[in-house]
Amino acid sequence: MHFFYLDESGDTGGNLNDPDQPIFVLAGLSVSDKKWNNTKESHDTIISNYFGGQIPERFELHSTELLSPNGEGPFEGHDIERRLQLTRELLNSIVEVGHNIHYFAIEKQSLLEAECQYAIPYDANNPYLLSFDYLITYINWHVKENLGQSARGMIVMDEKEEHHESVEAIIHNRRFEGPNNQKVKWIVEFSYPVDSRKNPMIQLSDLIALCIRRFLEIEKGYKPDTPEVVKLFYAECFNVIDQRVVGRRLIERNGRDLNYLNDYLSAVQCKPRTQWRREYGIQRN
Repeated sequence: MHFFYLDESGDTGGNLNDPDQPIFVLAGLSVSDKKWNNTKESHDTIISNYFGGQIPERFELHSTELLSPNGEGPFEGHDIERRLQLTRELLNSIVEVGHNIHYFAIEKQSLLEAECQYAIPYDANNPYLLSFDYLITYINWHVKENLGQSARGMIVMDEKEEHHESVEAIIHNRRFEGPNNQKVKWIVEFSYPVDSRKNPMIQLSDLIALCIRRFLEIEKGYKPDTPEVVKLFYAECFNVIDQRVVGRRLIERNGRDLNYLNDYLSAVQCKPRTQWRREYGIQRN
């Protein structure tokens, strides 16, 4: 069994003109059942070392607290360089254990400029729902094509009350409605974590999503006043993340009129420039 975790960054609902969060990202990491314990042990060790063996009671890693200018919550007042190094160690631990990363990013302004010509059972202008529907396609493809004939996947995500009914409708639609060749078969279950404090995979997914969003906001010119050192930091983070993504091209759905949905996803997807590494002076790992 392979677990595919999801968390989001930049969810402003129907507000597609938020100048502070112009990009939405739904992202996470995939973990095989054989590597779950190793990942948790690595995560716990990194966090324990950061706090000198004294992890705060009821600690939960929130990326916005970790990467706020002055630190918030359990990171309030902590030196920025220590917090940036913790971020690097957490992302590098994903590479060391050998997990993959998946994400879909949307430039919200593009939703106002494009129009979906395909009938889907949710608001096509909702970044969360559109990204969730696409990642079902991506994960189903990844399990089928890359993980072996007997492999199956489970999607695990934080429950969002405001999206719950629509998410359930999407799941039902993708699993049980439409032609047989369009039904999702390699994802066997969708679940919500009982307690995200005990699930480092959700916490790491939160960190991944935030780092992707902040890099893309810089890359797309939304944050022109960002200091160079901060730009480079998020470019470094994205470099680690990007190299753990299996399929960078849009995974298209084939079927009647689905070309319209594929075109819409392509029009609203947010991607960095082809030569972005050269722009930031970064080498592939």
